[in-house]
Amino acid sequence: MTRTSTGRTAALLGLAALPVGVLAVFFVLPVAGMLERGLWPEGGFDPGAVLDVLARPRVHRVLWFTLWSSTTATALAVVLGLPAAYALYRPTYPLRGLVRGLLLVPFVLPTVVVGVAFRQLLRDGGPLGFLGLDGTPAGIVTALVFFNVAVVIRTVGSAWEGLDRRPAEAAAALGASPVTVFRTVTLPALRPAVVSAASVVFLFCATAFGVVLTLGGTRYASVETEIYLLTTDLLDLPAAAALSIVQLVVVVGLLLVAGRARRVPDPTVARHATTARPRGVRRGDVPALAATVLLLVAVATPILTLVLGSLRDDRGWTLRFYRALAGDGATGTDGGAPRLVVPVTEALVNSLRVAVDATWMSLLLGMLVAVVVTRRSRSRAERRLRGVLDGFFMLPLGVSAVTLGFGFLITLDEPPLDLRDSALLVPIAQALVALPLVVRTLVPVLAGIDDRQRQAAASLGAGALRTLATVDLPVVWKPLLAAAGFAFAVSLGEFGATSFLAREDHPTLPIVIFRLIGRPGELSYGMALAASVVLAATTALVLLAVERLRVPALGAW
Repeated sequence: MTRTSTGRTAALLGLAALPVGVLAVFFVLPVAGMLERGLWPEGGFDPGAVLDVLARPRVHRVLWFTLWSSTTATALAVVLGLPAAYALYRPTYPLRGLVRGLLLVPFVLPTVVVGVAFRQLLRDGGPLGFLGLDGTPAGIVTALVFFNVAVVIRTVGSAWEGLDRRPAEAAAALGASPVTVFRTVTLPALRPAVVSAASVVFLFCATAFGVVLTLGGTRYASVETEIYLLTTDLLDLPAAAALSIVQLVVVVGLLLVAGRARRVPDPTVARHATTARPRGVRRGDVPALAATVLLLVAVATPILTLVLGSLRDDRGWTLRFYRALAGDGATGTDGGAPRLVVPVTEALVNSLRVAVDATWMSLLLGMLVAVVVTRRSRSRAERRLRGVLDGFFMLPLGVSAVTLGFGFLITLDEPPLDLRDSALLVPIAQALVALPLVVRTLVPVLAGIDDRQRQAAASLGAGALRTLATVDLPVVWKPLLAAAGFAFAVSLGEFGATSFLAREDHPTLPIVIFRLIGRPGELSYGMALAASVVLAATTALVLLAVERLRVPALGAW
């Protein structure tokens, strides 16, 4: 006996109750509090307060720098990422999976680690110090490209992997040059993926926090870092809220563009996805492979510089900085560097503990969300309800981590929601940051399961749990582990929201690294390098494990 429409709607609401409740308390409420600070700065509705903030000359410079740097970095990431996307997803050759995983490592590296690596690379005495890029906009843009080129490689590469080769081969057989084939056949088929990747890269660049704060300081600030500086240094909460409103509007617009691009049907992929077949390397693939090798070298250089810097001091090779991680920063010849509140090793333990909590939270919420938005609707009311829930669950994509942390700071500070001293506050914030990535990993997999299999299991007497165990679980377990790996890696290096919320005596490792690089003395800086290597190695190992769990042709991630 099938369930009635009312029963299905009730079941849908039951599944959605937990994620809706969590988002209502830990997303809607903080964002509403942030909007209140910006639009009701003194208790009365005053939208002109936002315009007053936008009229400040420094805000003009911040907005222009954010727009210029994000646009430039996006264009460079697309140009550099397209050849690598082809080389890593189209032809087959030994070690392709390893190279693919290595090029994707920068995307999950903590932003503060990327900033420290580029400071080490570009500073006076560094391998590229002669270029004079330390503390310049060009250095920041370079780091943004390094951090986000993996988005282009993965998104476009996954689409390229599924393209049918026959249209391009037919055009070539008719005499079209490789450039003409790419321009007239391949590029139109890839356009939705390219536009989607570019939109997401621009979003990540515009909301970059750790990279810009580490490399630009107060001289070159983006909207994201300006919100942080207004809140922590100047205590100008209304101005920070006004900038958060502007950022929210722009980010939501970008997400609408990216979502529209992903919904554009690709007839080549849709009709011939099953006909794509792997092939070995051909002569025409050599330029793309060479460009990929150069990109791999460019990606490896900052990381290698970071590792070597952590192993050398003024006297030569040493492990002193790693041995000092267990101390408090005041041992050794450091010119009187102040003590750390906790040892770096304790901060790493804090990071691991928080990441574990954030991972299970984001997995629980993400799995419920994915199930809710992928089940087939059988009535108009159910379809409308599912559409409303789908839009609601995607709202966290429209708010940056810094804005979310700022919202937590100003709203969750009074009873009955005084959570300032709660150990769960940071994991909850990090879970919300990781939630969209978990949902995007699971939704394509669940949507690809034929609903008739569930109906057949139900007709044979299987209950809901039995159907889940026999139909869904065998398909989704590997993507679920991959989603857990992504969530763990993102949470381990999260810096934006955590910088507002972490208690002084319970900092995470990214926060301690940022504090160390701001202190004088060789030991403090060396410890920051060593701690960055530890954090980078941990996230890289997680990502390489996730890459082995990737399900081909099921989404970009």
